Amino acid sequence: MNSTTLSNTVICGDSLSTLREFPSSFVDCIVTSPPYYGQRDYAVDGQFGGEDTPSQYVTKLGELFDECKRVLKDGGSLWLNLGDKYLGGNLLGMPWRVALELQARGWILRNDIIWHKPNAMPHSAKNRLTTDHEYIFFFTKKESNYFYDQDAIREEHVTFTENSKMMGGKNHFGKNGGTPEKGKNGGNSNLHDGRWDQAFHPNGRNKRTVWNVPLSKFRGAHFAVFPEKLIEPCILAGCPRNGLVLDPFFGAGTTGVVASRLSRKYLGLELNSEYVDIAQKRLLSVQVDLLNFGKNRG
Repeated sequence: MNSTTLSNTVICGDSLSTLREFPSSFVDCIVTSPPYYGQRDYAVDGQFGGEDTPSQYVTKLGELFDECKRVLKDGGSLWLNLGDKYLGGNLLGMPWRVALELQARGWILRNDIIWHKPNAMPHSAKNRLTTDHEYIFFFTKKESNYFYDQDAIREEHVTFTENSKMMGGKNHFGKNGGTPEKGKNGGNSNLHDGRWDQAFHPNGRNKRTVWNVPLSKFRGAHFAVFPEKLIEPCILAGCPRNGLVLDPFFGAGTTGVVASRLSRKYLGLELNSEYVDIAQKRLLSVQVDLLNFGKNRG
């Protein structure tokens, strides 16, 4: 196998054994969401999430991401989405168990991102809060000099808009000493000389670590799928244009769909043949749409 033949393909099979057949250092970025521990039976032998204990699940994922780390380029990144699980009324903290396991195996954890779900399903529990978030972990192989396109995912500035929560709002602007902060920022000329505009990038602020993205559905699938808006920033920031994005738990193929629309290549691994069929049909539809779009522009 080589990177050329693997680009824009979906392989049906066990992710770990398939990865072991791949060459090293050919993937630019990994974006994935493994089956959560104890959440769902996908009716396929060898599936992740059905281990007898949480520690077995964590170890198995650790072994898989060892192989992911091997096939990832030195300047590549991993964006990992995981949800949690209650067992006997006890929240297991599975996302952080996995994150710490990956750290112990040599991954560099750059950010923990909160995926806030504004349309989260209500829960019947009367003795605890309703969970409306999951985690995305941003990992790299190296501490520095990895690919990260900060400008591709900048957000709109808030500070000098009507949405600002800062005391005084726009009254700070252009006024020497006009900021209300005291303490550690008191007297800081960078903040208090009335030129806050110089601290703001013209294309927007650096993206924050709480992402407000609604749950989404894909009619062709009877299971949960990645919201496209959730993984767009992962691919835009983590993969160069025309680079290759790997998803070892491909499911309905949302990672491939988003990668294709953003002018990146994809490589999907999926154990369930039914899901492979769904993903391939979905990706074919996207390719047709992109081809028609190109013709209309021409």
